[in-house]
Amino acid sequence: MLKKERQSYILHQVNLHNKVLSSSLSTEINVSEDTIRRDLYELADEGKLIKVHGGALSHSFNEVHFPSKGVYSQENKKKIAQKAIQMIHNGMFVLTSGGTTILEMARSLPPQLRATFVSGSIPAILEYMNHPNIEIILVGDRISKNSKITVGLEAIAKIQQIQANICFLGINAIDIKHGVTENDWDVVQLKKAMIESSQKVVCLAISEKINSFQPIQICELNKIDTLITELHPDDPLLKPYVDAGIEVL
Repeated sequence: MLKKERQSYILHQVNLHNKVLSSSLSTEINVSEDTIRRDLYELADEGKLIKVHGGALSHSFNEVHFPSKGVYSQENKKKIAQKAIQMIHNGMFVLTSGGTTILEMARSLPPQLRATFVSGSIPAILEYMNHPNIEIILVGDRISKNSKITVGLEAIAKIQQIQANICFLGINAIDIKHGVTENDWDVVQLKKAMIESSQKVVCLAISEKINSFQPIQICELNKIDTLITELHPDDPLLKPYVDAGIEVL
């Protein structure tokens, strides 16, 4: 793979997953981690991504106030958000993770909705604060600067005290063999706790993330009740998940 092709692939992965690991890119592209690090530094110097220890972040994901424009695949995320909000009803306790699709969902909530939202995502909390009738519970502990979400034992303990009606997870990757996967250990532990504390688990993912996987498993497919993408539920890409017993919207 030529340098230009390699860096184009890296940028696509950063935009798609918001965060990438040098070690994973090295394996995927079949080049040394030193080569990947040089590419990341070069792309960072060009202002195309943010270099962090062990990998890189997208610019849109790194902002506390997520921009209303420039989010990767934003129109598709808006379609997902419109489907997701149909599942939220008055009086519900709703657990949410972080991520740009969750942010689109937060922005789409109808003003008349009266519900309680529980999250450790700082950008999501800020969006919920703009809503006139939503009660907000912030799960606290230390903040992951990369993910802009609270992580750690105190955050997990707080989530374990909650029995949510529904949980919305913005996910990085899902496939039949590995289930739902992620590349951040702390975020994985938080999402595992959210799954166990919820009556219904809904995963939000643009279709590019379908049939992909990352190094750390969050859960197997049997823990997921609903998968929402921008595609029509009858799309052939989604059939294996329907066959696995997941509701697809």
